[in-house]
Amino acid sequence: MPGLNLQLVAGEFAVCRLAPTEPVPIWAGSAVFSSVTQTTDELSIICPAVNVPSGVRCEAGWKLLKLNGPFEFGAVGILASVAEPLARAGISLLAVGTFDTDYVLIKGERLDEVIRVLEAVNHTVRLV
Repeated sequence: MPGLNLQLVAGEFAVCRLAPTEPVPIWAGSAVFSSVTQTTDELSIICPAVNVPSGVRCEAGWKLLKLNGPFEFGAVGILASVAEPLARAGISLLAVGTFDTDYVLIKGERLDEVIRVLEAVNHTVRLV
C-alpha cells in the first residue's frame, strides 16, 4: 500500500463520557470536528477541549490526525497502516470513522513521536 497523507487538525480535543440517557449537549457540536456516539452504556463525545464545560467527565490532551480520503468502503488496510506501526511503537490511539475517511486521536505529548513513526513507514503528516 502506498503511503497515506494525514493532516493534523488544529487544536486540542477531549473525549467525554456522559450518561446514556442524557441528551446530546449543544457544546458537543463543532465545525472543526465532533463525534457523538450513543449506546445503551454511554454517551461519548469527542470535540475541541475548549468546548467542554467544567465538571464533565472527560480526558483532554488529544491531537487529531485526519487520513486524507475519501476512501472506498471496500478499501482494506487503510486504518491498519496507521494503527500497526503506532502499536509497535507502544503508542495508543482512538480511531473514528466517517463516511469518507478515518480520524485518529493520539495523546498530544506523543505527537512528535507519532509523526516520526508514521513518516518512517512512508506516510506524510501535514501540520497546518
